[in-house]
Amino acid sequence: MSYQVLARKWRPKNFSEVAGQGHVLRTLINALDNQRLHHAYLFTGTRGVGKTTLARILAKCLNCETDITSTPCGMCNACKEIKEGRFIDLIEVDAASRTKVEDTRELLENVQYSPASARFKVYLIDEVHMLSNHSFNALLKTLEEPPPHTKFLFATTDPQKLPVTILSRCLQFNLKPLSSKIIADFIMDILKEESVVFDEEGVWDIAGAADGSMRDALTLLDQGISYCKGQINSDAIREMLGVPDRLQSFLILQALAEKSAPNVIKVISQLSEGSPDFKGLLDNLLSLLHRLAIAQVLPGSVENNLGDREQILNLSESFLTEDLQLYYQMGCKARVEIETAPDPKTSFEMLMLRMITFSPSSESLKPLNTVDNQKKKLNLDGINNTNRSVRNDKPSAAIALSEPKESELSVISNFNAPNDKEISCELDCAIKLETNEDWLSVFLKLNVTGMIENVFSNAQLKSCSGEDFYFRLDENAMTIYNDDMLPKLSSSLSSYLNRKAIVHILSEQVDGETPSKLSARLKQEARQKMLDGFQQNSNVQKIINHFSGEISISSITTIDE
Repeated sequence: MSYQVLARKWRPKNFSEVAGQGHVLRTLINALDNQRLHHAYLFTGTRGVGKTTLARILAKCLNCETDITSTPCGMCNACKEIKEGRFIDLIEVDAASRTKVEDTRELLENVQYSPASARFKVYLIDEVHMLSNHSFNALLKTLEEPPPHTKFLFATTDPQKLPVTILSRCLQFNLKPLSSKIIADFIMDILKEESVVFDEEGVWDIAGAADGSMRDALTLLDQGISYCKGQINSDAIREMLGVPDRLQSFLILQALAEKSAPNVIKVISQLSEGSPDFKGLLDNLLSLLHRLAIAQVLPGSVENNLGDREQILNLSESFLTEDLQLYYQMGCKARVEIETAPDPKTSFEMLMLRMITFSPSSESLKPLNTVDNQKKKLNLDGINNTNRSVRNDKPSAAIALSEPKESELSVISNFNAPNDKEISCELDCAIKLETNEDWLSVFLKLNVTGMIENVFSNAQLKSCSGEDFYFRLDENAMTIYNDDMLPKLSSSLSSYLNRKAIVHILSEQVDGETPSKLSARLKQEARQKMLDGFQQNSNVQKIINHFSGEISISSITTIDE
């Protein structure tokens, strides 16, 4: 007996065997159970997600000899013949090979005639978007007023190419790409039935390489079983697919967390010995970055399918949220660069170096005037001595301290407590933050980036009471905020004010200026001033008068625009 490929052997025979696509199955099952049948169904989605399979199962449901049902018996003649592809009243057409209007007219000639033996005559047209415009016009009238015994089932990977007149006459079902978990679970069930030895990591590698297509996954599974001599081994599968070892991806991320360019280059050099697919490596890193970001926000939602949940949670603590967002954005843009680069390895190395160099928390961005030998300084929250570094872009303390001279260190080190005069000076020099006007000035001096900067820039100071600062965010700005940001917001403000500050975010209408609105207003005023100066320029006036012309205001931009 000839071998049957897994994609055909394990094609679902009824709705209960279909993997995923629950939103489509629910609609079809309810419609069949309640006898609410449409005359035309359109299944859309990428390759290998089950469009044609669902159409054939639906044909079984419509023509099962037991009755119209969502659970066809699979034993009657109609079910068997549809399964074997020889049912006379199921007309399957590949539109890619029959695009001419003559083919469509020939197909529709027998529409008015009753089915030979079935309940419905079913027309299944695959890749329907390949039909010509004339063919669609020929089909349109039949779709508008079909005979009661006729059903049309369409499948396409490109619904945008269908005329809206066709789309409006069909029930549309968009089949989604399948998740790696759904594909992996389906593959493992098949391997158990086929008595094939496997390890889960190898299965997950195949599921990831399938990119949402179940048919592609089963095709790769066939190839993997042959490559691994009758089993599925993770090392052999990665070698077959050309994907790097998962450990090496974690080593790259660890080097990124440490901002260690030598370690990154070393790991990439080791990887290059196996001639890896650097685009696939980048996709793997992007997936891990996404999991790290999720781990920071929702640690409980991190899956442990590959047994690396603890590793992901631990590694997520090594990254700033801003770094992860920046790395992910850089990586997405670099995917195109790697495809067009003459040397993918060089392009990948440059990407890693960019991530390290331009990271907000990079060593290159650390302050230069940190006072290492400062022993003690004033603390506004109490008369305690602390060891803090001083940055030139922030107030170092309530009393401004410059880098101490050697002669001054003894005075600082022997300091015990300030007197009343010193406390008074401290309070006078403290940064004022009581009104929204104060906040607009303070924001300009805050050393914040990323999501923290976005939240603060859209915030309006409502009130303050001691350590508590209450900020307003309007409804639109609340979409960029979550409660997990509060510790970092409070820490950033405390660091600048040099005293404890607790930030509270209120979802309220913002009735005044925020830092972002202030920036936009100042920019607009500057632009208007520039326009006025340009229009009043004597040389410009001479040109206008000479040519009887006029100025197109929209065409005037500054160099940085």
